[in-house]
Amino acid sequence: MIVPEALLVICGPTAVGKTAAAIAVAERLGGEIVCADSRTIYRGMDIGTAKPTSAERARVAHHLLDIANPDQVVTLATYGELAMAAIARVRANGRVPILTGGTGLYIRAVVDGFAIPQVPPDPQLRTRLETMERDRPGALHSRLQRVDPTAAGRIHPRNIRRLIRALEVYEHTGRPISVQQQRDPIGTAVQIGLSMDREALYQRINARVDEQLAAGLVGEVEGLLARGYSPMLPAMEGLGYKEIIGYLQGTASLEDATRRLKQNTRRYAKRQFTWFRRDDRIRWIEVEEKTPEQVAATVIRMLESKQ
Repeated sequence: MIVPEALLVICGPTAVGKTAAAIAVAERLGGEIVCADSRTIYRGMDIGTAKPTSAERARVAHHLLDIANPDQVVTLATYGELAMAAIARVRANGRVPILTGGTGLYIRAVVDGFAIPQVPPDPQLRTRLETMERDRPGALHSRLQRVDPTAAGRIHPRNIRRLIRALEVYEHTGRPISVQQQRDPIGTAVQIGLSMDREALYQRINARVDEQLAAGLVGEVEGLLARGYSPMLPAMEGLGYKEIIGYLQGTASLEDATRRLKQNTRRYAKRQFTWFRRDDRIRWIEVEEKTPEQVAATVIRMLESKQ
């Protein structure tokens, strides 16, 4: 059986059933869940992020949910430090940490011990870089290619946010963001990915969007806007929020917003698949037509085979 010194990772695309499976595993192992999701960290963003329910949290302790307000910045470095601390607390209590989520970069930051430079956001620099890109499309990628060709090769030329962040780190540290220092590794990590037929997953995504709307997603977004959170915040530009904001601002009908949300979520799931499939350390489980308990039983068998 897995021991507290090991780290179990359960990853995969959105809507594949990670939360339910991780809870079932945690109940069998005596574990606690450390969330690896760049969206569930925000308070007040519950429905749109498919955050674990209060009932699910009552069954198993969850760490790193609701750690920031929507207008606060949580860098990858900050997340990595918080996750390492949470894992240490879980282990100190003799429990098994289960890192669970769909944000691949968060998982890699923990499993591989990436130490991203602690560079706070620089609004003035970001404005200058945004202006440069607006005046000369492609300028940021070209500039990054000169100072950090490795990072430029990893970042799409139209991913302006990541280009700006890479240049920001370089400007403040004088070192490429791709030259990442490594912390001591987290220890033995067993990574298990959950997968299913693509069309079956897309049906689950469509159904979940309908459930989110029925649960009050529009009201949740209205409430966030009413509390003064700008639609331009990165958190508010996430899936489920940017589409509904368009509806609330009158630029789209609810039907159109729903269609776009389903489409954007399906595309996001495809990108997640691509990211995780690149890591050959991940062992995959096909979970279609399996209950969370059946998935948990398979995970336990895989863990036992690793001992």
